[in-house]
Amino acid sequence: MRLRPPPGALPAAMTVAIALLSPTASSAPPADRIQGALSPDASSPDASSAPVDARAEAGAATGGALASPAAGAATEARGGATAAEPPPLVVPRVEIATRPPPLHVEYAQYGVALAAEISLDPGATCREQPGRFVPCILGSGGGLSVRGGYRSPGPWYFGGAYQFTKMDSSNLYRLGIFQQLRAEMRYLPDTGYRAAPYFSAGVGGVVYGNEWGVETGGALIFAGVGIELEVSRRAVIGVSCVYRPVLLAGWRDTAHHERETAIAQFVGFEFLLEVRTELGRR
Repeated sequence: MRLRPPPGALPAAMTVAIALLSPTASSAPPADRIQGALSPDASSPDASSAPVDARAEAGAATGGALASPAAGAATEARGGATAAEPPPLVVPRVEIATRPPPLHVEYAQYGVALAAEISLDPGATCREQPGRFVPCILGSGGGLSVRGGYRSPGPWYFGGAYQFTKMDSSNLYRLGIFQQLRAEMRYLPDTGYRAAPYFSAGVGGVVYGNEWGVETGGALIFAGVGIELEVSRRAVIGVSCVYRPVLLAGWRDTAHHERETAIAQFVGFEFLLEVRTELGRR
């Protein structure tokens, strides 16, 4: 009894032998492939799915390998685009400017001023008398004032002033001179500007007569406002306006007219120029 090989087995064996003996043949396939090819169960679902799964895995690996350079290039492109973008605009920090503190310097302040005295009411000095004409001996005038004082590191100024004014005396005096000696103060609030307003007030005494003579005298008070412009740290100019009531004692003038005690009212204007000398710092 002769045994016959199963159908299909001989050709498969011959194919393997020819492949092994051929000089141009590639290297032998893996053992699992040979066994799969020789195995009668190669047609089973598991055997057929194995190469498909292997090809799928190989394709995924190959695709991943091929996709990796493209993904890297895209990443580098995005990185280059990001690096090429301009940096964000930096907004400078704005701080509110504050005024520097005052220097706290003490000064001796002195100067001169052009002065004008505008008569609002001469009072009983120029009162009309029944039955006779009595010219007014005390009218408006202009002159010069000289002052000096102490300017504190704060807003205060304390000083004194001497002023003489040639008044309109209706030709009763050849040269009617109205003289004042005053003690005065100013309050200058700190505004932070070169031009500073101020309030002024003071008291003093007056004399009046012909050609620097003294025929009558009295007292005065005043209050007013002004503005001071700082040309430099050591020079200022300014203007002021004050209301000045003056009490004058009665007297007999050179024309032999009796002048009664009166309260004369004036508005005074000054255009001043003053300089400062530094005394010390605090």
